[in-house]
Amino acid sequence: MKINVAIDGPSGAGKSTVAKELCKRFGFVHLDTGSMYRAVAYTGLKKGLKMDEEDKIEEMIQNMDLKILSDGTVLVNGENITPYLRTDEISMGASDVSKLLKVRKALVQMQQKIAEGGGYIMDGRDICSVVLPDAEVKVFLTASSEERAQRRFLENVQRGMEADYPTILEDIKKRDYQDSHRANSPLMKTDDAVEIDSTNMTMDEVIDAVSDLVTKASL
Repeated sequence: MKINVAIDGPSGAGKSTVAKELCKRFGFVHLDTGSMYRAVAYTGLKKGLKMDEEDKIEEMIQNMDLKILSDGTVLVNGENITPYLRTDEISMGASDVSKLLKVRKALVQMQQKIAEGGGYIMDGRDICSVVLPDAEVKVFLTASSEERAQRRFLENVQRGMEADYPTILEDIKKRDYQDSHRANSPLMKTDDAVEIDSTNMTMDEVIDAVSDLVTKASL
């Protein structure tokens, strides 16, 4: 039996890292739904759209050939835009467009259709509550804002990007507020999701904890 795994949580909690490792261990396909919103934000900004122009962004999505490959590569109309999706500007843009109801509906429909046959791991903000409410494994992965800012700071340094810890922390807190207070599908822990606080855990410990949940659900 192919099961689906849903992982929700705030920005920088390690959702994508955990999902990718689980794919290696169990043979799942990872669909990073956050990358879909980032792709929409990147494409919209590139076209000069404002992130609150809901109708124009929805129209843009209808004309986008958006694909996420099994290795995480994001293609829009055949162009690999993956290297441009992790900047702070795109992170905030993704948070902004994710508040738009028409945008969410369009992308959720894509995500649900992809996962119909099972065998997927999806991570995002509303996977447990909206996208995959019937997923066999549901996880809410979180960490303190300070720990997540430190992780993002070190990641930026390793990539040779501009890195200022106070600014990163402020951006993370701002995005947390936006994600949890938006009217459409806010970030929340569902009652049936297992919460894992990774603040004082290694990534290997987090991956092992989620792996145990997947193993039990697969029996």
